[in-house]
Amino acid sequence: MPSFSPSIPQFHAEDENGAPDPMAFMMKRMLETRTVMIFGGVDQKLAERVSAQMLYLDHVSDEPIRLLINSPGGHVESGDTIHDLIEYISAPVAVVGTGWVASIATHIFLGVPAKQRFCLPNTRFLIHQPSGGAGGKASDIAIQAEEIVKMRERIAQKIAAATGQKIARVREDIDRDYWMSTEEAKEYGILGTIIKKAGDVSF
Repeated sequence: MPSFSPSIPQFHAEDENGAPDPMAFMMKRMLETRTVMIFGGVDQKLAERVSAQMLYLDHVSDEPIRLLINSPGGHVESGDTIHDLIEYISAPVAVVGTGWVASIATHIFLGVPAKQRFCLPNTRFLIHQPSGGAGGKASDIAIQAEEIVKMRERIAQKIAAATGQKIARVREDIDRDYWMSTEEAKEYGILGTIIKKAGDVSF
């Protein structure tokens, strides 16, 4: 009977112009070290790629996974997918912020316990309420506005639960762009530990 041996998910070896794609090689090497990267805007394509990598690594073993995040945020539901998948899989995940962790990327960052949240020294964090470009019929605009209000409250509740902040403060803070340095994010409860070396990440 044939046996199934999982292999590392394949990436396109060439870019759209047919030139060698160094990113594909790097992604493969990162998976070999059980490292997944979220760099750039969060959208459906990124959520699909990150989900496939994390599910693959979880299938291979229960060894820890490192999730590096440098992102301005993006599509809320795509971020929700990654956030929920972190809890869904069996392998423990440590998140490491670098550069900036903003908007829905912060939501992903908060998907692990505080002791598993790390960042490099010059990382910035941003929390704010979701925004949307409502259009169409007046009734459709009203529905979209109502959904944004629900989404805002859900995200506020998550931030409060993950940081220990009172929900009233979080609701007030996300009314506008609320930027934090590493030290401010640590004080707020978003960040667990500021690190300088890969070896500083613990599970």
